[in-house]
Order: sequence, then structure tokens, then C-alpha cells
Amino acid sequence: MEDVKNLKKIDIHVHATAFPDYFPTSKPGDPNTRIVSAEQLIQMYDALGIEQGVLLPLSSPEAQVSPVTSEACKYMADKYPDRLFWFCNVDPRAVADMAESNLARVIEHYKALGAKGVGEVIAHMYLDDPKVDNLFSACEKCDMPVILHLTHRMTRGYGLYDDFGLPRLEKALQKHPDLKILGHSQLFWAALSGDLKEEERGGNPKGPVTEGGRVVELLRKYPNLYCDLSAGSGANAMTRDPDFTERFIEEFSDRLMYGTDIVYTTNEHPFLFRDFLESMLDQGRISPENYRKLVRDNAIRILKL
Repeated sequence: MEDVKNLKKIDIHVHATAFPDYFPTSKPGDPNTRIVSAEQLIQMYDALGIEQGVLLPLSSPEAQVSPVTSEACKYMADKYPDRLFWFCNVDPRAVADMAESNLARVIEHYKALGAKGVGEVIAHMYLDDPKVDNLFSACEKCDMPVILHLTHRMTRGYGLYDDFGLPRLEKALQKHPDLKILGHSQLFWAALSGDLKEEERGGNPKGPVTEGGRVVELLRKYPNLYCDLSAGSGANAMTRDPDFTERFIEEFSDRLMYGTDIVYTTNEHPFLFRDFLESMLDQGRISPENYRKLVRDNAIRILKL
């Protein structure tokens, strides 16, 4: 029988810089607030048991002190082809800031160079803005999965805004049935539980998950919705109620993908989440088959790695 606990994982969501000597820190003088280099990332991967990861550009300025380009991600993936894949990223406002821009032309360019998807989309816009919808149409036309970072406010921050109950996300799922949309961030994962309160939806709620959660409803209704388990938000969603997580993984085992969202060398959540998943496997609460799907096989199949 295969020892799946020692199976090398694939990380679908990570960030790095190709130019660590030039990249500014988020806090002046603190090197721990500079995004990791590819070399630092690979060291962390070795410690986490991760074979390969998908680099995501940060093309919009809202989320980082300096953008990370698609070209930089390709450069790093080419430098370490056995360890790194990459997505491209196109800001919805690119090419003249209009809803009629031919973004498919840009995405096809990057796809021909080896990009496996688009994202993560961090532009601080309404999720159903016509320019965002134009990006979704381009991703769908090019058969490129897209990772969305969702947010609960427009006053500051980054990510695509949605209202309570994720109605704008549902509209996108309805309109683009052939587009694989990967949900991510606090807003997405907070909607896992049916007892979510308005004041909690931008954070990481704790405690038992109740029935009637919007994420579960959307997963059951729309086969083009997938789950990005990365970051503290994904880890919190899975660890807050192991009984629910056991059922959730069993029901949606084909649409869940492991990720870390490593940004800094000081990130601890990937290690805590790894330990949680392995403990669930040891206890028989995740089957070996579903564990393999979650940490590796789904990424290969869905992202065509």
C-alpha cells in the first residue's frame, strides 16, 4: 500500500520575487517583510514536503509594495523547472481600462509561454464590474482557470468585492459555466458556515461550522467552482471544525486543492496546516485516496500540470 503521508505535495498558490536584492520591504528596514526569493521558497518547500508550486504574479498595485509580473514568474519557473510552475496575471483595467479590451490576446500570449492559469486577481474592484467580467470571458475563452481574492470592503484593501452571501460570485459562475473559478481569501472561506455574521465575513471565524453555508451551496450548485485551500484563511476554514472538514473533504474531494500562499520566510500557517492534514490522515478522517487528490492529483488534473 502506498505511503501517502510522505507523498510530495503540489502547492497551487505561492508568491516570490525574482529580484530579492531590488525588491522593497513592506516595513522599512525589516528584511522579514520582503517577499521570498525563489531560493528561499524552495528551502521552505523542502521543509514542508512540497515537490512543486505554482507562482502567482501580483499584477495590481493594491496588494504589494511593488507588483510581481508574469514575466518574473516565468523567469523563476524556467530557472527551477523541476520545482515551479506559473500563472500569468492580467489586471482587468489593462489595455486602455475598458470592458472591450482584448485581454484574451494577452492571456493567449502567456499561455503559449507555459502559463497554467490566471491570477490571483487582486484588483480592488466590484466582482461584477464589466471590466472584471471581460477578464472572466477572456479566461473562459482561453481555457485558463482563474484564482480570485475576494474582499468585504471597498474603502481600503485589495481584491474583488462581493456582498454578503456572495451574489456577485454566483453571477460569475452562472455566466461563465466553462470557466474554472478558484475561490480564495477570508471572505470566501468565512462563508463556509451558515451562521456567519456580517461583521465576521472579512475575518477568520472560529468554532463549529453550521449547515447552510454559502460556499457549500455554491459548490453543490456550480461544478465550475473550486476551492483554493491556501493561506491562513484556507487553513482556518479546514481546522476550525474537524468533524465538518471530514465531511466536506469527502463530498468535494475532486474540487479541493492544497496551497500555502507563502509570502514571507516567517509564515507559519503552512506548517500548521500540513500537520493538521497529516493528523486527519493518521486518524482515518481523510482517506488516502482523498488525501492524494487534495495535496497533489487535483492540481495536476485541473491545472493540467
